[in-house]
Amino acid sequence: MNKWAKVLLSVVLLFSSVSVLANPDNGSSLFVGADKEVIESVELFEFNSPEEQKRSINLAKQLRCPQCQNQNLVESNSPIAKDLRLEVYQKIKAGKTDEEVVSFMTHRFGDFVLYEPPLNAKTYVLWLLPLLLLIGFGIMAVKSVKKSRKE
Repeated sequence: MNKWAKVLLSVVLLFSSVSVLANPDNGSSLFVGADKEVIESVELFEFNSPEEQKRSINLAKQLRCPQCQNQNLVESNSPIAKDLRLEVYQKIKAGKTDEEVVSFMTHRFGDFVLYEPPLNAKTYVLWLLPLLLLIGFGIMAVKSVKKSRKE
């Protein structure tokens, strides 16, 4: 595999991962459904209402496991994901809003726990790097084609 093919493959992989992050439906369909055992571990918490339970599960699906990196809190079986599911449950049961729970998680783990990090000074590179890479590789491709035509 030549140098340009490797670079192109890297770009394709980068953009495919960015397109998953940029999914506009808040991460609800990013993954295949978690297995029954994982869902039941969250459902076994005693909620005050079915709406509270649904909110808790949806919120846990929107937060990334800090250890697994590509699984949400519901799908992950890592110890930290279990602890964070419990944390989400406790905060929802205590009457906290979704925004307060997300704020707590981002304060503790940074924007990394969000599948859609906000556009701010800390995340400009995350949002702009793919565009800059695309422009750079486009320029290199045009130069390469022009050079090969001259020869």
